[in-house]
Amino acid sequence: MKIDHEICIGCEECIAYCTMGVISIQDGLAHIDHDECVECGVCLKLKVCPLEAIYQDELRFPRIIRSSFSNPEMPHARTKRHGRGTEEMKTNDVTNRFKEGEIGLCIEVGRPGIGTRLRDVEKISMALAQAGILLEEDNPIYDHVEDLLTGKLKEEVLGEKVLSAIVEVKEKPEIIALALDGLKELSSTLETVITLSVICKVREDESIPDYDKLNKLGYTTNGHAKVNIGLGRISDKGEGIA
Repeated sequence: MKIDHEICIGCEECIAYCTMGVISIQDGLAHIDHDECVECGVCLKLKVCPLEAIYQDELRFPRIIRSSFSNPEMPHARTKRHGRGTEEMKTNDVTNRFKEGEIGLCIEVGRPGIGTRLRDVEKISMALAQAGILLEEDNPIYDHVEDLLTGKLKEEVLGEKVLSAIVEVKEKPEIIALALDGLKELSSTLETVITLSVICKVREDESIPDYDKLNKLGYTTNGHAKVNIGLGRISDKGEGIA
């Protein structure tokens, strides 16, 4: 995203709308910090500039990655999904991505105002790989992996900054617990914030056996924290709700 300084009058109207807070006034004109901009397009879509000085310049690889993860109107090339490009495990009752006995681990990296570089996403994917956990293929992060066994991403994408990204994996409870240990140690080295969600099947008697397994391994779970019920075509009747 760029600002035409031949048109801009420095009215400051655009500053409050930047999701990353990277628009500032310098020498009487609005400037976008190009390195920190995640190409979400909010300032352009909302038409906050009264003179239409904000415009979208041509995005090429690897910078276009910023837009595909940060702009909800831009679908990812392979998954054809918008935003972060994944249906997410939280809608498992509709998507049926994993069964009873498997636990989904959803790691949300970055937030508006903070964002994340893909180098931090790489740290997470490499920590998971060390625990023997491979990334879910049905996720756009997978497209930027150079070595699936080590979790290393392609060098040319590491410096790209996005509003947020989601890393998804699924495994047995014991392996997920091992991954959580690694992520706990890793968290202090990240230059962003992460949110962890553990997703598993609920039995017909409303018990959650996989939560019990995690509790025995030393991780306290709260089954009442959030309940996601997918709305749409049910693809897996009779096997519980994610």
